[in-house]
Amino acid sequence: MDKILVIGIGIGLSLVTAFGDTLIKSASGKLGFSGWKSLVAAALIYAGTAFGWFFVLRRIKLSSGVIIYTLSLILFVILISVFYFKEDVKPIEYLGIAMAVASLLILSRFA
Repeated sequence: MDKILVIGIGIGLSLVTAFGDTLIKSASGKLGFSGWKSLVAAALIYAGTAFGWFFVLRRIKLSSGVIIYTLSLILFVILISVFYFKEDVKPIEYLGIAMAVASLLILSRFA
């Protein structure tokens, strides 16, 4: 399998994981345990992506996979936070995001 395709699949799995995170965030805003269906759905999504990563990591190194996963997940979750949940991102948080992305890019040079 072509490495570009494997990386694309890894990014897609990160997007699916971000959707699971969205379900958990939505469930956490409900009273009591009334969001349990969203929580269970998110757990099933996480389990599914674990199987996906099993196949991705057969083709690339773990260190490369973690960088792909983390970088894409950070970006997807921030976009969901801002545009779907309408959360404010403070300037210091933008700095932290930039530093996280920079550190992952530096790590990718050695992965």
